[in-house]
Amino acid sequence: VQLQASGGGLVQAGGSLRLSCAASGSSRRFYVMGWYRQAPGKQRELVATIASGGLTNYADSVKGRFAISRDNGKNTVYLQMNSLKPEDTAVYYCNAKSFGYNDLWGQGTLVTVSS
Repeated sequence: VQLQASGGGLVQAGGSLRLSCAASGSSRRFYVMGWYRQAPGKQRELVATIASGGLTNYADSVKGRFAISRDNGKNTVYLQMNSLKPEDTAVYYCNAKSFGYNDLWGQGTLVTVSS
């Protein structure tokens, strides 16, 4: 089973990007999927998570600007990022949790926001 993330890139401040992350190689069900990010010289931090039933959780720094969603049938999670700021620059990692297994992590996708 692996997670494949895509959608990162370079954008100007105030712009938008949409990240996608798809799980492949298994029919495993994930009770929580989410996004984390790691900026240079900083620890990895939670950005947003979404449970299989749709309950969401966001870091305070992205509330009102980012929206997480998922397609359970496709085992895919999305992150719509609007009003991007330079401080959002980081490598974004998707994460998936399923009962009885270790967490899955994607390979990371770089988001760069220029001022």
